[in-house]
Amino acid sequence: MVWFYERYGKDAERGNQLLWDEIHQPMGQVPIRMVPLVFVGTLLTHLCGGSAGREGTALQMGGGVAAWFARVFVRDSRFSSMLLVCGLAAGFGAVFGTAVAGSVFAVEVLGVGRLRYRVWIYAYAASWMADWVCEHGWGVKHQVYQVFVKGLSFHQEVWLVLKVGLCAVAFALAARGFSAGLPWFQRWFARLVPVSWCRPFIGGLCVIALCWCVGHRDYLGLGEIAERADSVTISSFFMRLVDTEYSFLWKAIFTIVTLGVGFKGGEVTPLFFIGAALGNALAGVLGAPLDLFAALGMISVFAGATHAPLASIILGMELFGFDHAWLYVISVVVVYLLSGNRGIYSAQRVYGSKWVYRLE
Repeated sequence: MVWFYERYGKDAERGNQLLWDEIHQPMGQVPIRMVPLVFVGTLLTHLCGGSAGREGTALQMGGGVAAWFARVFVRDSRFSSMLLVCGLAAGFGAVFGTAVAGSVFAVEVLGVGRLRYRVWIYAYAASWMADWVCEHGWGVKHQVYQVFVKGLSFHQEVWLVLKVGLCAVAFALAARGFSAGLPWFQRWFARLVPVSWCRPFIGGLCVIALCWCVGHRDYLGLGEIAERADSVTISSFFMRLVDTEYSFLWKAIFTIVTLGVGFKGGEVTPLFFIGAALGNALAGVLGAPLDLFAALGMISVFAGATHAPLASIILGMELFGFDHAWLYVISVVVVYLLSGNRGIYSAQRVYGSKWVYRLE
């Protein structure tokens, strides 16, 4: 994988960062070879047990196809940028089965404090079509997470809001820790192991060693394969109190090592795992509904790491329903305001204050 990227990948090695730069300043630099390289690389990562997600791969595949289409059929840089946004929306919406959240994510994640609303309708069309093709054309079934807790009394809701606010602070710290830890580990490991092909080899040994430390393989891959009745998965955080209180920390370590040494994949699904695990643990301490706080953790840590609060709130509504939408808003807004200006996407630009959105 390393040899192919060095020999044939060229700019494709930059992944999502290249897509972001191309959208901001179209120069026709996104190669179509990005699509097969990241696809095969992610398959190898998951096949060998790396802790990584799929969204980064889907974004790069959608963006790579859109960039090729723009070079062949479009000459206007404005439409080229719009097509790339549509490619991002299609990739996100298809992977998670959330067409609206995918389209909002694509227009919101490009810059903190700016919302390119003019291209949203095109992004939504691409996201919806991609989701429809995956579900109806290929028969893809997405994982279903359910929040069973329903309406609460006024007294319960007052205390619940206080607990949500307290947990949101923890979610923000988790998002900031992951966003800062991944690039730091990448730089440190690159200095420690200057030979590029040695990094994934040594990193793979580190992942194996981590498995020996925890005694199971629950933190590998997407975090959804249950090998035992008591396996820790994203779904398990919605159904029972997980005994391992530090599951969120272990998953973060596994993911940072996997992606930091050069394996391919995304960060979002691991962020879902980290958020759901932390929400489950905090719900057990505070005596709150496990499923609800696992859901809040999923979308809030995602919001803090990507700086996409609107997409995160809509994602919560699409995945878990509208019953607790007001709590999604509270948790996500608190996390967004406490998560700093830098997330997992280093090419994401910052436009003024996080408190005010520029509409373009």
